[in-house]
Amino acid sequence: MALLNRIQTPKDIKSLSQEQLKQLAAEIRTFMINAVSQTGGHLASSLGAVELTIALHRVLNLPADAIVWDVGHQTYTHKILTGRRDRFHTLRQMRGISGFPKREESVFDIFNTGHSSTSISAALGLARARDLAGKKNKIVAVIGDGSLSNGLAMEALNDAGHKKTDLLVILNDNRMSISPPVGGLSNYLNQIITGRMYNRLKEKAEGLLAAIPAVGKSALGLTHYLEEIAKGLIVPGVLFEELGFRYLGPVDGHDLEQLPATLERIQALSGPLLLHVITRKGKGFEHAEKDPETFHGAPKFDVDTGECLENSVLTFSQAFSRNLLHMAKRDKKIVTIVAAMTSGTAMDEFAYAYPERFFDVGIAEAHAVTMAAGLAIGGFKPVVAIYSTFLQRAYDQIMHDVCLQNLPVIFALDRAGLVGEDGPTHHGVFDIAYLRHLPNMTIVAPSNEAELAGLLKTALQHKGPVAIRYPRGAAKNGSSSAATVAIPLGKARTLRRGSDVALIALGNMLWPALQAAELLHRQGIQATVIDPRSVKPLDEKTILRAVKECSCVITIEDHVLAGGFGSAVLELVRSNKMNSAHVQAMGLPDVFVEHGTREELFAKYHLDAEGIKQHVLTLISVKSESLKKQVKKKNK
Repeated sequence: MALLNRIQTPKDIKSLSQEQLKQLAAEIRTFMINAVSQTGGHLASSLGAVELTIALHRVLNLPADAIVWDVGHQTYTHKILTGRRDRFHTLRQMRGISGFPKREESVFDIFNTGHSSTSISAALGLARARDLAGKKNKIVAVIGDGSLSNGLAMEALNDAGHKKTDLLVILNDNRMSISPPVGGLSNYLNQIITGRMYNRLKEKAEGLLAAIPAVGKSALGLTHYLEEIAKGLIVPGVLFEELGFRYLGPVDGHDLEQLPATLERIQALSGPLLLHVITRKGKGFEHAEKDPETFHGAPKFDVDTGECLENSVLTFSQAFSRNLLHMAKRDKKIVTIVAAMTSGTAMDEFAYAYPERFFDVGIAEAHAVTMAAGLAIGGFKPVVAIYSTFLQRAYDQIMHDVCLQNLPVIFALDRAGLVGEDGPTHHGVFDIAYLRHLPNMTIVAPSNEAELAGLLKTALQHKGPVAIRYPRGAAKNGSSSAATVAIPLGKARTLRRGSDVALIALGNMLWPALQAAELLHRQGIQATVIDPRSVKPLDEKTILRAVKECSCVITIEDHVLAGGFGSAVLELVRSNKMNSAHVQAMGLPDVFVEHGTREELFAKYHLDAEGIKQHVLTLISVKSESLKKQVKKKNK
């Protein structure tokens, strides 16, 4: 790491020779692969953007100039070159550096990102702020081909091109978002890559005109007219130029001679520019090049073999997919929709078994939901499988297009709750709050695979929208049988009974609640443990009986307290005028939860067995002291 160890800021790159730049790229890849093998992370994307990042850091004047990275999956080289190399071993670890750009972390991170397709909008805002302030610094947005298909990115392109703002958009095209790319825009980009003849002809034509001493207006007009005809013949559409951008490329994103030189030449140009860069996801690491999906969000792995070092277990995602596939064999009306996350939502087998009933719409969550509404009206049973944190991008469509019409759309809220190392942009801890208040919406939360299967069967029979929220990680209770029994909506189950405290634990919080009940039993405190299974509707009878029978009631959820499951229970208790009941809610506070392992985060926010036990002991102690004071006051 002779060169890499000398790099502390982007300024240190500017004096390097061409050969040294290539050496630096090789050292960065070795360093990155070794580090991520120990921490896990978004490896393939970052490996593909090594040379592009080096070229940008060499040409731009950072941090006066600004790079806005889309999503942030490709920013590991950026972090390494901006003073965070020595902390890179803490990547995605508790109190370590984030896996995404973070303004709080470095002046070189200009905009926090974690969801896709925001970079052009953010960069355009920065460019307009620059212009209003009378400054001249460069603003660059780096966006992937998968992210470009999202409506937000297209809206930003349309706005930027129309107003002719000075802005450089770099399209990092690796033909791979998370899952393989889909849609017309992807095909369009692929045709551009194979249609380089247009750019070569354009360069020759411009050179020929430049050699003519004087060209009349009519000749210039004719030349422009012929150029437009040539575009239509040679390039399959002129989307970017018609939007108002000057299109440049495509260029090799791994060529450390051509790429910096191209960026240098672009510096003299004005207006909205789009540079099309071709890269290879996983570049320089054989295992990631062969399997970019696995190494998109890689777990810890063996560098030599590429094998995952984490134990293989049946996840909730796989359990949901398995049960849906089984039910789809009997019901040809079941269709599935994902948003560029086929493997992430474990819908690979469904896509393979029923390709005509599987729709990957790309990174377009809002479109996915409204299309599902159309399918429902058409007589089908659409299942929209999207991570909880990404579904919030389609809030208006859920309300306006699904709930308002009371359509039977099933929302499979994958990764609900704390997800761990990806941090605040990815924790699925807001879904109950943004769905519970919508009329016609039903929300359920299974605690194991058998419940997941039963609630899915119920949802497929329901005549309105249903959200099934399930967490990242292992599914409890093995596999469900073919004869899955539907679970009535709003029907809780009581797993153990006690008179001292009732623990009403939602979804995967049931298991630490049961462990806490056992710990409390050893201290002479008897706990009732209830698995509510449903957030909306609530099992009012079971919950109100627990409030009457137990001296204290605690709800537990891995979701924010504001508007969550605990709020629903408290509303129920108050509406029944049980104002003297000791009911408390355990969940996440009004903060954006940081990154760390799920175990660390559950412990920090007291949502593990020990934390629940201590909360119960404190509550009982406080109540006991309160009763003593009341007796003392009465005796006086």
